[in-house]
Amino acid sequence: MSEHDMKDNEEIFSKVLRAGRRTYFFDVRSTKADDYYLTITESKKFTNDDGSYFYKKHKIYLYKEDFDGFKEILDEVTGFIVDQKGQEVISDRHQRDFKKPADEAEVPVAQTAASNDTEPAQSRFTDVDFDDI
Repeated sequence: MSEHDMKDNEEIFSKVLRAGRRTYFFDVRSTKADDYYLTITESKKFTNDDGSYFYKKHKIYLYKEDFDGFKEILDEVTGFIVDQKGQEVISDRHQRDFKKPADEAEVPVAQTAASNDTEPAQSRFTDVDFDDI
């Protein structure tokens, strides 16, 4: 094994974020030219019917020339989410049996018009005279 191959396997810098069933790994690695780049790996634990488990992993490679744009967009998007929905985590929504409260439930438009109006359907339309246009 060459010196570079050994160096490639070395841990240059690494951080881990555990978040429920997900774990995020932030790892600094070295290119063949001995420059650094970042890998972000999401690892999610799944359980088989027999009780055994396995992990699905997704990886992003991020190079230095993309850092500024990545950070700018990440800050913008996370700021938008917090501005719109606040800091509170609504963890119930992550559960499979979560049901929206009645006031948030979506009602199909056709059903809404038919069930909420007491006047006949014909009177809900506006008479348009094209001679006026």
